[in-house]
Amino acid sequence: MHNYTRAITELYHKHANNTIAEPMAKYMKNNFSFLGIKTPERKVLNREFFKQHGLPDNSNFKTIIEELCAQPEREFHYLALVILEKFVKKAPKEQIDFYEHLAVRNSWWDSIDYIAPHHMGMHFKIYPELIENYVIRWAESENIWLKRCAILFQLKYKADTDLKLLYRIIDMTKHTGEFFVNKAIGWILREYSKTDAEEIIRYVDKHPELSSLTKREAMKVIERKSKAK
Repeated sequence: MHNYTRAITELYHKHANNTIAEPMAKYMKNNFSFLGIKTPERKVLNREFFKQHGLPDNSNFKTIIEELCAQPEREFHYLALVILEKFVKKAPKEQIDFYEHLAVRNSWWDSIDYIAPHHMGMHFKIYPELIENYVIRWAESENIWLKRCAILFQLKYKADTDLKLLYRIIDMTKHTGEFFVNKAIGWILREYSKTDAEEIIRYVDKHPELSSLTKREAMKVIERKSKAK
C-alpha cells in the first residue's frame, strides 16, 4: 500500500463510529460497510489531510485511487472520487476509460451520481468528440449504472444541455423498467426544468409512455412553483 493511502486510511479508522456506521450501511441497503464518518466530518478530515500531505501527484494518483476503492468501507470510495475530481480539469483524453472503470466498480447510486456529473460531465465538456463513442455505448449497455451515467452526465450543464442528445438517450433507456434508470431520467428532466420549464412540460406531455416515477420526478420543481403562486 502506498504511504499516502496508508496515512489516510489510518486517519479515517481513528474516527470510526460504529454507532453511526450501522444506520449508514442500512441506508445503502447493506451493499457496503461503513466506518461511520458522515459527510461534514469527512470534509473536515479531508481538508486537514490535504493541507498536511497535499494531493497525490500525476504519477501515483491512480494507484492511490485504486487502493482506496479496494477498501471495504464506503467512505474510502467517496474519498477516491473527491481526489479524482481534483485532477479532472487537466485529465488527458484517455482518462474517460478510468472513469468508466470506476463507474462499474463498487457501483451504487451514490457513486454514480458523483462520477457522472463531476467527472464524466466535465470530461465531455473538454473532449466533446468522445460523447458519441462512449455515451451512446453506455446507453446501449446492459449495465444499469452505465445507463445512469449516460443519462446524468449533463446534470450540471443547465443551458448548455444538448437536448437532442438527452432525448436520444432517454429514448434508448426509458423502457428498461429499472428503478435507478427511470429515476435518473426524471432527475435530469427536473434539473433542466429549472432552465426551461415549458420545454419539460411539453416533453412530458408528448411522452405518456414515460414511467410514472420518471414523470413524477420530472415535474417536481414545476409543480412546487405552481403551488407557490
